[in-house]
Amino acid sequence: MGNAQDRPPGSGGERNRPNQARAGTRGANAENPRSHHGAQKGSANGTPIHNSAVTREEPSSPPEEDKSYLDAPAGALPPHLARLKNEGNHLFKNGQFGDAIEKYAQAIEGCAEAGVDSPEDLCILYSNRAACYLKDGNSTNCIQDCTKALELQPFSLKPLLRRAMAFESLERYRKAYVDYKTALQLDTGVQAAHDSVHRITKMLIEEDGPDWREKLPEIPLVPLSVQQQHRNKPMTEEQAQTRATRAAHEEARIREAKFTLLKQEGNDLVKKGCFKEAAEKYTQCLALQPNECAVYTNRAICFLKVNRFEEARQDCDSALELEPSNKKAFYRRALAHKGLKDYLSASTDLQEVLQLDPNVSEAEQELETVTGLLRKSLMDGTAKV
Repeated sequence: MGNAQDRPPGSGGERNRPNQARAGTRGANAENPRSHHGAQKGSANGTPIHNSAVTREEPSSPPEEDKSYLDAPAGALPPHLARLKNEGNHLFKNGQFGDAIEKYAQAIEGCAEAGVDSPEDLCILYSNRAACYLKDGNSTNCIQDCTKALELQPFSLKPLLRRAMAFESLERYRKAYVDYKTALQLDTGVQAAHDSVHRITKMLIEEDGPDWREKLPEIPLVPLSVQQQHRNKPMTEEQAQTRATRAAHEEARIREAKFTLLKQEGNDLVKKGCFKEAAEKYTQCLALQPNECAVYTNRAICFLKVNRFEEARQDCDSALELEPSNKKAFYRRALAHKGLKDYLSASTDLQEVLQLDPNVSEAEQELETVTGLLRKSLMDGTAKV
């Protein structure tokens, strides 16, 4: 009766119950909001019932992200600025260029506030932020940051290359050309710079004619001491890998070009009937690319023409190892066997040719000839078995 008097007349609903009562109910179950519900259903006839929602194991939390990279050394920067730079580098690698820009900006401002006097570290911060701007398509800000970096450290390679790319994207080709040429004085192995110079040169010739060089800004001459200092810098693992990859590609390109030239020279010599000289060209080809089936069959015909039948047979064997269904190799090996007076093997190879292609008339004619020679050798007792 006493409790009933506390309720306002009319409705006995939950929403009109005093807030304290409801809060008290919730407060009693603050650790687990479901425990009140569980208390109502937690026993039956005095026997406890386990609530699976309460007793089940919580899923294990994911492992914490490794952030040890934040404490990596960063030149002469104090630890709190080094962490900002390292975080910016991490964000850049993950494609978060806008966030990386923010970190580099904080590090640059922090250097001014802390009175850090390290042109090299500031140059890197500006250059790194410029790389972010370039990735984000903000070429104007990229140029500004690269220029600041180069004021701090004249003739730094990365700011030169990044500013050149930004100038090129804005179609300021003369300035891009100058920066690329300056960068190549420091490192002649930057293939992207060579490619860009070649591309821009063609555009400037079309635009300005034969006197295009006269309209260029002056290209700074990098002092020999700076060039030497740059070359003596120890390469990072990434730079070493890039250089090794570039060298391997260049070597492969040179080998391919040399191979193509030698093969063409060999083909031309065959047309002229210079079979010995042609065979030498094909031998040089195989030293460069030993798995070229066509070169073996080409050299085989040269050996046939100068009666070097055993060598011709060996070349056809090599060709057939690479291409087991090569008609030319079977046909030319048949001719080599014929020259070696092994008519049975020659007949077998010619039949193989006709099985692969019944329309090879030369093989039909040779098979008739070889069959006659084989019959004669059997009669004379000179057949090779």
